[in-house]
Amino acid sequence: MVGIIDRCREVSGNFNLLFAVDGSHQLEGKFSGRIEHGQIVLTDSTGKDVIKAKEIRCDAVADATFTLHDVMIGKEFHWERKEDQTFCGNLRLIAHDDGTIAVINQISVEEYLASVISSEMSGEAPFELLKAHAIISRSWLAAMLERKKGSSITAPPRAIQHEGEFIRWYDREDHDIFDVCADDHCQRYQGITRIISEGALKAVEATRGAFLLYGEEICDARFSKACGGLTEEFENTWEDKRVPYLESISDSSIEHPKILNEPAAEDWILSNPDAYCNTTDETLVRQILPSFDQETTNFFRWAVDYERSDLEEIIRSKSGIDFGTLLDLVPLQRGPSGRIFRLKIEGSKKTLIVGKELEIRRWLSRTHLYSSAFIVMKEREKDGTPKHFLLYGAGWGHGVGLCQIGAAVMATKQFSAEEILKHYFRNAQLQKLY
Repeated sequence: MVGIIDRCREVSGNFNLLFAVDGSHQLEGKFSGRIEHGQIVLTDSTGKDVIKAKEIRCDAVADATFTLHDVMIGKEFHWERKEDQTFCGNLRLIAHDDGTIAVINQISVEEYLASVISSEMSGEAPFELLKAHAIISRSWLAAMLERKKGSSITAPPRAIQHEGEFIRWYDREDHDIFDVCADDHCQRYQGITRIISEGALKAVEATRGAFLLYGEEICDARFSKACGGLTEEFENTWEDKRVPYLESISDSSIEHPKILNEPAAEDWILSNPDAYCNTTDETLVRQILPSFDQETTNFFRWAVDYERSDLEEIIRSKSGIDFGTLLDLVPLQRGPSGRIFRLKIEGSKKTLIVGKELEIRRWLSRTHLYSSAFIVMKEREKDGTPKHFLLYGAGWGHGVGLCQIGAAVMATKQFSAEEILKHYFRNAQLQKLY
């Protein structure tokens, strides 16, 4: 199992126990690394250079751990920050041609899962939620590793650009020298830093070998923080293919109609529908979300107010395109959850269609919008030019698959892990494979 922790210009950390390095060195104490002439130079606390190589492999001796300082998490999202993180297992440092150091942790699947569950959700969350999350995280990982085997043959293009349109989506194939990354692009993995209770460990052990399957295939079990009342379909977020177990469903015991047009989108987003993820219970939110996620309180329905000039600058910096005076944002296609996956940006100098959902969220925010399920309202100058763009939105994340906050609420209502999974993955079956 290989997962990237960080890619940075410099790296520093504490090796708390002995590490054997390439069979010829043992490390203990505080070290820092830098790139010099295409190689990593590892320096000890006295300033002495102890190792210089293109790649440095550290194989853990006994129960060795290492702590990395100032690891970036939530990169480019609104909760982005740096924190110290502690890891077990083996360590690889690889020099990249762009002058960065890839920091990679090698551990077993089950060790990885215990950290993922603790990093994605609080270890104090309801046990049935933690079990459900262990199963989908294990399934997603297995599906990604299987895709990696044939990625050179089967991976579709992830950027489509032609006159008047730019469509881009992001997936695991964006990684090269490691299997999965440690941030929200894949699954959060923060080593043993987040394991603060036995809940996650017990959930992983209780579900050991359990996967979601569709026919003979392990499910690509996606998840996001809060769907906003309706989950989204796979093809509107990633490649253009239908995935039967990732269809849009109501995050409720009540069947909500799918969003089919702009009036329906406006009615839905401006409403307060019954949904599992529609919760204002602060005690529950503190119980299920990691500390930095608790800072986001308006995840079910939200609003952003931009002055036109500010939004013009954001779009220009994110897209690299000067649209001139921003005249309009026009949703062209939405999924059944209301998420836009083709948006027309009209400017005095240029008009362009952008997609899919994550690229839209990226272009319209200094970080990322909570989701692409939004409607646009405009406040105009006397000459009719937009003065303010007001975006009213629903949900947090892409909305495909399991809704983490909705699933947590289901668990508090005494739904079992299996019932939670059957709710979100309607055509999948639970099966133990080892």
